[in-house]
Amino acid sequence: MSIGAIAFAGSGLDRADHIRADADALAGLMDWRARLLRLDGLDPQFDPEGNLAWGTLADAAPSAELVFLGLAQGKACFAEVSPSLLGSVAPANPRLWAAMSSLGSAELATYGTARALVDWHARHRYCARCGCPTILTKGGWQRNCTNDVCKAEHFPRVDPVTIMLVEHEGHLLLGRQPRFPARRFSALAGFIEPGESIEEAVAREVMEEAGVTVRDVTYVGSQPWPFPSSLMIGCHSHALDGKLTIDMTELEEADWFTREDVAYAMGGSEDGRFIAPPPQAIAHHLLKWWLAR
Repeated sequence: MSIGAIAFAGSGLDRADHIRADADALAGLMDWRARLLRLDGLDPQFDPEGNLAWGTLADAAPSAELVFLGLAQGKACFAEVSPSLLGSVAPANPRLWAAMSSLGSAELATYGTARALVDWHARHRYCARCGCPTILTKGGWQRNCTNDVCKAEHFPRVDPVTIMLVEHEGHLLLGRQPRFPARRFSALAGFIEPGESIEEAVAREVMEEAGVTVRDVTYVGSQPWPFPSSLMIGCHSHALDGKLTIDMTELEEADWFTREDVAYAMGGSEDGRFIAPPPQAIAHHLLKWWLAR
């Protein structure tokens, strides 16, 4: 069973990889017909109908770098890397969360791609190998070091994160991080470390955060999460026993919840044992998937 459509996936843009490496073809698309995604830093701007706001390349700052997002109905779409942008903006901005709840899936996916790319460019203006300035190439899907000796090539990164349901005797293990709103619980999650498989990362993170040994790790679904550039890999596993030893530096609370507890929270009720994660998060879809099995 699939977890279905999910936020930040399903963009309607043609990424047109063949154009990225063709400087002449890309330049030929940078005319009055090209569209520029309007951003306020990393946050989206909206048109009067509540959709993503688009302008023309004339709206870009003179010294801004332009990232080629892809083609839509034959028109090239770009996003601007403003010279004043110094890196990530906190994801709790009210306009950002408004976008997540009001935009259609295709527009939200386009915005997520743009946000992740623009943020990466803003934070990689210098070469990690030699420290010299880098320049945007391949339509924004690569940066090259300007040092003729170094010549390092850098590519937008994606950080894999496991997010997992842990089941034991019909109960689910959920946790609450200190930054979560009061009474909101979610699936445990953590970054995959170098040298780990997905299954090994699931087992390590659950053991570190809750002191639980798991078996039979299976893949359920994934979600791009542009804060700043994660790929959430949803999994399901079974615990060998229900004893918890909580790492209080990672979790403020953790507990086992019954199917009735989960169903009540997923129905939108806030007076049960916990409040469910928001619909935009893969954790919400994992809980929905578990209930439907």
